[in-house]
Amino acid sequence: MSNLAAGDAQLFEDNFTVTAYDQSKYDRVARIGATSTDNQTQMQLDINIELFPVRIGSNLEVVLATSLSLDGTKDEEEEKGWRHVRGESNLADMYDYVCHGKIYKFEDGVDGQTIRAYISFGGLLMMLEGPYKKLTPLRVDYTYLLVKK
Repeated sequence: MSNLAAGDAQLFEDNFTVTAYDQSKYDRVARIGATSTDNQTQMQLDINIELFPVRIGSNLEVVLATSLSLDGTKDEEEEKGWRHVRGESNLADMYDYVCHGKIYKFEDGVDGQTIRAYISFGGLLMMLEGPYKKLTPLRVDYTYLLVKK
């Protein structure tokens, strides 16, 4: 895992191995299933495979952050979008696949020891299930998803 200077902006970071791949519903989107390297967290993610092709066995570094700014300052969405950075480096430069979306729902896991977080990135969905301790920083709010191999 990388040591990012994003400080408080980084809500979640983990490494995953892709364990399932389903492209049966759409031509350019696959739903992948993945397990964290410590086997504590499960992820399902709809991913645009034209932009970021993956296969079973791929290793992914996944980060959720509230800002793309390297110093962790909150993005001022009224003044500039994520693409309007004019020469400034940001977290998106370090990753291969970046989406903006909203954490919209939480549920208790099946065993009572875990929690599920649901996130939508313009209709591409993500579900994270893991221990409360790992997912505690997540809250209903806007977030960036950053992924690299």
